[in-house]
Amino acid sequence: MIKIGNIELPKFPLLLAPMEDVSDPPFRRLCKMHGADLMYSEFISSEGLIRDAMKSRKKLDIFDYERPVGIQIFGGDEEAMALSAKIVETVNPDLVDINFGCPVKKVVCKGAGAGVLKDIDLMVRLTKAVVNSTHLPVTVKTRLGWDTETINIMEVAERLQEAGIKALTIHARTRSQMYKGEADWDFISKVKNNPNIEIPIFGNGDVDSPEKALEYRQKYDCDGIMIGRGAIGYPWIFNEIKHFFETGEKLPAPTITQRLEAVRQHAEWSTEWKGERLGLIEMRQHYSNYFRGIPHFKEWRMKFLEVFTLEEMDQVIAEADSFYRENTFV
Repeated sequence: MIKIGNIELPKFPLLLAPMEDVSDPPFRRLCKMHGADLMYSEFISSEGLIRDAMKSRKKLDIFDYERPVGIQIFGGDEEAMALSAKIVETVNPDLVDINFGCPVKKVVCKGAGAGVLKDIDLMVRLTKAVVNSTHLPVTVKTRLGWDTETINIMEVAERLQEAGIKALTIHARTRSQMYKGEADWDFISKVKNNPNIEIPIFGNGDVDSPEKALEYRQKYDCDGIMIGRGAIGYPWIFNEIKHFFETGEKLPAPTITQRLEAVRQHAEWSTEWKGERLGLIEMRQHYSNYFRGIPHFKEWRMKFLEVFTLEEMDQVIAEADSFYRENTFV
C-alpha cells in the first residue's frame, strides 16, 4: 500500500496527470471509471486564484466520485502560493500539488512551472510556503532539470522531501526537451533508490501501453506511474494496465460501440458541468483522439463538429454505430 499523508492508494497506483484543457472533471470521471487511482486537476495559476479569475476558480470544481483527487497550483511568488493553497483548501481536495514541471513559455517566463528548476532555493521556499499554509498533504510534479547540462533532480528530491512534501512525481525529461525525445527513466530509478528518500516516487513520461508500464515498473522500481498523453482519448489504458499486471494478458481494444459510448458519457458530463452549448463545443478537441486509427472516421468527425445539442449527438452516435456495425474494414 502506498500512502500520501492519510491517503491510502493501491500497492502500485496509476495516476492521471494534470493536463491543461484535458484533465477537467468530465475527463477525470471517465478515467476514474476506467481504473485511475489518483487524479489531479488542470494546473491553476496562484495569481489567478488570488484575483478571483473565473477560469481559475472553475478549475477548483471537484466531486466526491473522483476521490482521491488533488488540485495542482503553480506560481513563482511565495505569498501568492501560500494564499492560493489556503483558497484551494476551502474546496476540500485530498491533496495539493505544486507544478514545477510545465515547460510552456508563458508559464516559464513568469518564473513558474519548469522555470523554477533554475533556482532550487526558490523552489524550496515556494514549497515551504505551501506546506506551511495548509493541513493537506502537499506533493510536487517536476522534471529532471532545465537541460541535460543542469539535471538536478537528485538534489531537488532530497530538498523537497526535507521541505515537507509527501510524494514526488518526476517527468523524465528536461524542460528543454519539452515533450520531444525519449524520457530518461534512469534518473527516476536513481531517486527512488537513494537511501535518503522515504516518500513515494512516481514516474511519468512515455507510458502508452500495458507492456511499457510493466517494463518500467520492473526496470525502474518506482512506486507508481502517472499517465498523461497516453490517456487522452483512451481512458481504458488504466484498466488495461492493471489487467496486464495481474494476468500477463492484454484486454481486447475497445470496440467502436464502446468508443462511442465513452464519447457520449464524456459529452453528457461536459454539458452538465459547462452547459450544453459550451460543453459540446469544448468536446470538439477530443473526437479525433477517441477514434485515432479508426478507418473512415474523418467524415464522422465532421458530423460531430456540427453537433450543438445532446439530441443531435445521440443521432450522430447512432448513425456512426450503425455504419461501423454494417461495414468491416481491413
